[in-house]
Amino acid sequence: MVSGAMGAAPRRPVAVPFGRNYVPTWAFDHIKYYNGGSQIELHLDKYTGTGFQSKGSYLFGHFSMDIKLVPGDSAGTVTAFYLSSQNSEHDEIDFEFLGNRSGQPYILQTNVFTGGQGNREQRIYLWFDPAKTFHRYSVLWNMYQIVFFVDDVPIRVFKNSKDLGVRFPFNQPMKMYSSLWNADDWATRGGLEKTDWSKAPFVAAYRGFHIDGCEASVEAKFCATQGRRWWDQKEFQDLDGLQYRRLQWVRQRFTIYNYCTDRSRFPTMPPECRRDRDA
Repeated sequence: MVSGAMGAAPRRPVAVPFGRNYVPTWAFDHIKYYNGGSQIELHLDKYTGTGFQSKGSYLFGHFSMDIKLVPGDSAGTVTAFYLSSQNSEHDEIDFEFLGNRSGQPYILQTNVFTGGQGNREQRIYLWFDPAKTFHRYSVLWNMYQIVFFVDDVPIRVFKNSKDLGVRFPFNQPMKMYSSLWNADDWATRGGLEKTDWSKAPFVAAYRGFHIDGCEASVEAKFCATQGRRWWDQKEFQDLDGLQYRRLQWVRQRFTIYNYCTDRSRFPTMPPECRRDRDA
């Protein structure tokens, strides 16, 4: 099945200094700044990790970060990059990078929460070493779909399936967050592999800090420019044939877990899976 849509890649991100769009949220002394804030490092030790968040809240847009993950023995650590709203029935769009023992590949876990409901995990291996150099991780979010990209390759799509009874993030502004933290109770082999603190500090590097979104107050229910932004246009309402082929390449070669095919958890396939071509 090939999409007939005239899809297009998102606009190229514009690299800006950290302070343009972001502020630290905790353990400020564990964030190091370089080149006037155009690059930062997050440091994790046995005392604390650290994190940051966007200054603004957004309803739809394109959010991108260049990240070089913790090298070497990163077991037990999680580097997260995600959008989240601020209430009990929250929406969330997640990239989580699960560390591993030296020589074993990172696992990239993605998830989508709608109305406080998650359980939509997908896990893939990457086709490169994400700790060796910077790679771009981005989210395109509009009224029609959420697309996760690694560099320019779509690795996941979550379509708006409200007509199938599936909630979709559309009326809760979200902030962008990132953090490096210890999660050795679950992150690596289900918690069997513990963080080796003799290897600390663990360091993840960031640059880019691109946000092109509809900024909205936390209480807003819609974007004031809805329908007029580049991501609302027809070519961003679906993937095109090439993008779907790239997505299929990722699914066939690199997927290690997909909730859509987990019949022990979901005896009946969740309704959005067929539309997202995860079936």
